[in-house]
Amino acid sequence: MKRDDTTELAGSTALGSAVAFVLLTLVVAGRGGTALFGDEDLTAWSVGHRPDVALALARSVTDTGTGVVPYVLAALAGLVVARTARQRLTAVTVCLLCLAAAQAVRYGVMSLVARPRPAAADWATHASGWSFPSGHTTTSAVAAGLLALAVLARAPRGRWPIALAIGCWAVLVGLSRVYLGVHWFSDVLGGWLFATCWLGLCTYALARFAPRAHSAISAPSLRPGPTTEEHRHASRTEREVPPPSAP
Repeated sequence: MKRDDTTELAGSTALGSAVAFVLLTLVVAGRGGTALFGDEDLTAWSVGHRPDVALALARSVTDTGTGVVPYVLAALAGLVVARTARQRLTAVTVCLLCLAAAQAVRYGVMSLVARPRPAAADWATHASGWSFPSGHTTTSAVAAGLLALAVLARAPRGRWPIALAIGCWAVLVGLSRVYLGVHWFSDVLGGWLFATCWLGLCTYALARFAPRAHSAISAPSLRPGPTTEEHRHASRTEREVPPPSAP
């Protein structure tokens, strides 16, 4: 995809998901943090369908949505997308900062909205803090998005199945939060929208500004002086030009 197309797509994605996230946030805040349409039904279904094997699997999946795993995936994205050692160091740093900044902004939104979680009697795992947007969902979605974008940009073959598998992991982490009773589905939806907006903004900034900065830095070094071939050509030309005749 061309750079201009990437910039336009990333900007449109960021804008669209930002509008959707703001609208959902206003609805959640306007209702005083109470459950939205379908939230209670999904939680009630989850509580009524919890065999031991499914609970163990859901807890295992949800544990990968926070802590070290998302940061490992973000660092891996930086390693995949870059080529040289110096580029990889820069890319890894940028990806880690992108994930950390997303978590910080999400925490600020969560504190402002201050939405209570579902009833603690329905919880099947430990949880803390406010509910909207879901932290596990946001963190896993941003990490998965970074790695998926890196794979789509650099993988020589099989890129789409790999990116799809990474995305499915993030979706399962979000759904596990509802299944374990610690989040409403609208919390998870808010996390997905926030992550999509954040990834769109980061991609837009990278596609729009990073290449220009790189070009500006490297442009002066493209032609530091005449090359050896140019010296030879100049010498040959001087030899071929006859000396001026005497008057």
